[in-house]
Amino acid sequence: METDSAHNLTSPNVSLLVHNMTNSCDDIFPSASQYQKKVIPTFYSLIFVLGFLGNMLVLCVLYHSSGRRTVANTYLMNLAMSDLLFLSSLPFWAVYYSLDYNWVFGKVMCKLCGGLVTINVYASIFFITCMSVDRYHAIVYPLHSQSSRSINQARCVSGIIWVIAALTTLPTVVFREIHTFPSNVTACVIHYPNSFWQTGLTLAKNTLGFFLPFVVIASCYSRIAVHLLATPNYLEQDSGRLVHVLRLVIAVVLAFFFCWFPFHVLAFLGVLGDLGVEWDCWVIQVTNKLLPFFLCLGFSNSAINPFLYCFVGNHFREKLWQLYGDMLTQKRDSISTRLSSFSRKLSDFKETVPMEILEQQNSL
Repeated sequence: METDSAHNLTSPNVSLLVHNMTNSCDDIFPSASQYQKKVIPTFYSLIFVLGFLGNMLVLCVLYHSSGRRTVANTYLMNLAMSDLLFLSSLPFWAVYYSLDYNWVFGKVMCKLCGGLVTINVYASIFFITCMSVDRYHAIVYPLHSQSSRSINQARCVSGIIWVIAALTTLPTVVFREIHTFPSNVTACVIHYPNSFWQTGLTLAKNTLGFFLPFVVIASCYSRIAVHLLATPNYLEQDSGRLVHVLRLVIAVVLAFFFCWFPFHVLAFLGVLGDLGVEWDCWVIQVTNKLLPFFLCLGFSNSAINPFLYCFVGNHFREKLWQLYGDMLTQKRDSISTRLSSFSRKLSDFKETVPMEILEQQNSL
């Protein structure tokens, strides 16, 4: 049984070139540099705080937009839920880095946190792909989309995506476990039965979790661009609402691409190493240094999305201010009700006290 120790000590869920390095490169890699032990947990904590608050706000806004239960909002809500599930594992990985890759949370949490990373990698891109396909049908085939697109259909598709994303975690649940190394490091690692598992799962992540979805996404937006150029009056007839939704989806797609593309490049380099490509020591060293930060960049996508909704999505900003206004109104109404109730009680008290005093005087 092979232990992919190097890659698991430097990241929760990614292939690395280090486990293919030659003996001549053994002395250039410390187990964990001091700056990584401080900087990476700081990044993880910041991503967790911003992402958790932002995605919770997104869910609140979408949940209270009862009059806007649309297909696009359904996919956005599921995307936010996927990000929240993943973000809940970041504090554990932050502690893992700060303790020099010592996992102190037990075997169950090791499997669970690794699984949440995998779920997010697949679920996020799948929901973004669905959003892109939905925009394609809405713009290129508006009449047909009105009858074929429905919220119930979007919910069914979302359910299927969750099932597929959950199935992708099975190798993590089966193979990830606690392992103690001779250096007294108790790490959360994956033990693959052979090297083909490592290569196959990484290629699946590259292909199904990135490349193929982006081919679909690029095709959708290429067709949308051609359609809009062929019908220049289309945007003027639309009153701008569809354009705002389109801008939001494109922003989410671009953010996902720039956040996760470096991660998948390094993962693919690791696959090439598995297949026999020999890398120079400087390539391995640069990869080892960059991987934790590229992983932070990928994880930051879960915190970036809510800010995109605020800055790009006009409708989201309107609903956010409306929700804020409703909360203020409810608070004012609550305070007004309490003051009114207090005034009535005070008035009753004033009326009751003189009567009691008068009765006491009469009795004298």
